[in-house]
Amino acid sequence: MKAHVIITLKTGVLDPQGKAIQNALHALGFAGVDHVRQGKFIELELAESDPARARAEVERMCEALLANMVIENYRILLEDEALEGGETPPADAGGAERREAS
Repeated sequence: MKAHVIITLKTGVLDPQGKAIQNALHALGFAGVDHVRQGKFIELELAESDPARARAEVERMCEALLANMVIENYRILLEDEALEGGETPPADAGGAERREAS
């Protein structure tokens, strides 16, 4: 089973790389772009076939290594869930779990 993990900076955390991307896009003539935020996309191939156990395993991976829970949020999308509707939904679509540190 494949799992997709999308890691983004929390709201309010400065994103100098996103700002650099925005400035470069403006320099290339894409003036209508504002508020660029960059993140990470990680694709994992899991041996686990049970969706609940796979999700729990990926959550542990995110909290232990993949995401810095102080400044980042993560979303998990299991490929089997995404493919039920015939296509992979956008990252913010239903089926993706979003985790934020308290």
